[in-house]
Amino acid sequence: MTQSPDAWWSRAVFYQAYPRSFRDSNGDGVGDLDGVTDGLDYLARLGVDALWLNPVMVSPMADHGYDVADPRDVDPIFGGLDALDRLIEAAHARDIKITMDLVPNHTSSRHPWFEAALAAGPGSAQRERYVFREGSGDAGIHPPNNWVSVFGGPAWTRVVEPDGNPGEWYLHLFDPEQPDLNWENPEVFDDLEKTLRFWLERGVDGFRIDVAHGMSKPPGLPDMATTDLAMLSHDSQDPRFNHDGVHDIHRGIRTVVNDHPEAVTIGEIWVFDNEDFAKYLRPDELHLGFNFRLVRAEFDAIEVREAIENSLAAADLAGSPPTWTLSNHDVDREVSRYGGGEIGLARARAMALVMLALPGVVFVYNGEELGLPNVDLPDEVLQDPVWERSDRTERGRDGCRVPMPWSGEAPPFGFSSSPDTWLPMPPEWAALTVAKQDGVEGSTLEFFRRAIELRHGRTDLGTGVEWLATPTGVLAFRGPDGVTCLLNATDHPVPLSDEDVLISSAPLVRGDLPPNAAAWVS
Repeated sequence: MTQSPDAWWSRAVFYQAYPRSFRDSNGDGVGDLDGVTDGLDYLARLGVDALWLNPVMVSPMADHGYDVADPRDVDPIFGGLDALDRLIEAAHARDIKITMDLVPNHTSSRHPWFEAALAAGPGSAQRERYVFREGSGDAGIHPPNNWVSVFGGPAWTRVVEPDGNPGEWYLHLFDPEQPDLNWENPEVFDDLEKTLRFWLERGVDGFRIDVAHGMSKPPGLPDMATTDLAMLSHDSQDPRFNHDGVHDIHRGIRTVVNDHPEAVTIGEIWVFDNEDFAKYLRPDELHLGFNFRLVRAEFDAIEVREAIENSLAAADLAGSPPTWTLSNHDVDREVSRYGGGEIGLARARAMALVMLALPGVVFVYNGEELGLPNVDLPDEVLQDPVWERSDRTERGRDGCRVPMPWSGEAPPFGFSSSPDTWLPMPPEWAALTVAKQDGVEGSTLEFFRRAIELRHGRTDLGTGVEWLATPTGVLAFRGPDGVTCLLNATDHPVPLSDEDVLISSAPLVRGDLPPNAAAWVS
């Protein structure tokens, strides 16, 4: 049994809206859901089929919403439940689906469950909802094992017990304000089921599942072989993630979601063994899984081809559509990754054309369609917990989360009526606003609109690609509809054939495809 090739999501273009950075409707300097609603006509013109919203549930915002205190309500900073209802109705009126972020690995330390666990003390039923353990060493002064947090530092924090003495330790694979849930406790899934049904019955069309390779922990919590692991790029021997028990959790989620046959689940899966990755996409688990190989590839024809081949192979093993993305809220923007400045933008546009030529599902991160680079922010404005947890050695992810520039010649560029935006916007973005690019031939925004329009117009993207022979540094593949995508990753122009050029990421030079460019030909 394979996933349905006719499902709405099987070749959709998703737009990731980071709500606090998309658009601010009430002038507090933070983007909100009414701001997303205000931008729906813009998104419809861009041609997207669905939105993925980063977390908007009630949260103290220690990790900007990934620390959820109430999973069945919308935080006032984003406008509350009424604002989400307005967004769902307005998006559906434009045939745009809404998917929400789901955070099942952990809660906020301000969640009522965790507050009850701290108050109840060791051995209580309340503590069984989380991963509490006695420490090691004399009087339990050391953590239970050597696990490190993804954000830096130990993955354990010791609590002060109700009697005022130091006591047990609790596990947090992320920030101390994000305690891990104990998925061996049936109460945890029962509560998640309530959350799933709450949002699905409200009209949400699916979920992106955060850390979908997490949740389940191995028996005995064995030590890590190495504690030198960066962010979410885990190796196959990392005991913190990709434990077999996680698949039972996804089967439970799928059972609930199946009551809403049009809904989709999309897992964040930082797993790079294809057979292991494919397990998450079995017919009774996730519909789709983020495959991050293309994000990790350098701008190099060989690396890009290997990333595509691996992603297609993993999807084929699972009988699931492949997924493609070049950026998100956790990684540096591709313009900066590919070299920055004019060359970085040229390469980013070329890679966007490669991505949009591929079969399966595409995710575009807000601002990608404007050619936004990462922002080098001053130390004093950094908010990502990675900054403090790493003793200020890792700058974190704030640089890719700076608000969208919409119009005007100076910050806040129409994002907000307040100049005091939650992260400062660079003055040089005046040239990159939506208003500056709208309707301008050759702009990155118009390029994205045309590429997405052409993608939607292609009758058959197939399930794989046909690789074509090319000179060194050039990549070419053909789809079943006869459209060929060429990527020139060399430092010199490459001749194109006499075939019709449907679109190119840069103007042709006397019929040649310039360096750092891509084209579709038919």
